[in-house]
Amino acid sequence: MVLIQIDDSGSGSLIGGTCIGAMRKETGEYHYEIIPMELYRPDIFDKKVYLDHAVEISKSLLEKLNVSKEEKIEICRGYMFDKVRLWLKDYHYHFISTSIGEPLQTVVESTFESYAVSLGLPKQFLSYTKYPFHFHRLLRWVYADYENRYILCKTGWKSWKKYGALPVSTSYRVLKKSNYRCLKCGQPIEKDSTAKVLKYISNRPNIIYLHDQC
Repeated sequence: MVLIQIDDSGSGSLIGGTCIGAMRKETGEYHYEIIPMELYRPDIFDKKVYLDHAVEISKSLLEKLNVSKEEKIEICRGYMFDKVRLWLKDYHYHFISTSIGEPLQTVVESTFESYAVSLGLPKQFLSYTKYPFHFHRLLRWVYADYENRYILCKTGWKSWKKYGALPVSTSYRVLKKSNYRCLKCGQPIEKDSTAKVLKYISNRPNIIYLHDQC
């Protein structure tokens, strides 16, 4: 029986760092830590220091759970744990690499969602789509308030280097009908009101509507 699970969430999200969580299945005891966004900046990302940080976090989580070397550990097979697996092997832990299921999967994903909301991502954005952390959907949110939001991004990514500094045009128009929410403040845009319209082209043309004063 697998007693300990280790998994991550957010490594594929443009916004935020990466959450690493561990759980003792028999009791539901759960701990997590976040790999900070600073390790995803251009000057350090290519050095993959975040993988070393994943080792330090994993060691900390195992200590908090009081995991012995006789206990079975189930660890996600993803790249985020490449160095963690080497460390577990070197220190003679009993582990297998696999796809992590319940209960940890849902818990760690929920932790990352809460963390993303704490950074400013609207809760309704998470329920807007089945894939709330899709790169180009998040990019739209970033461009809606670029100066304040680009610092929340994994700016060392190649995709950010390609799409993170696109030319944006600004215009204004009266919306005769509107079911839009302002992507900057999150509040509804009333019909027959003047909206600020941002346009840019990433993988396709994008239009963002904001309140005219936002």
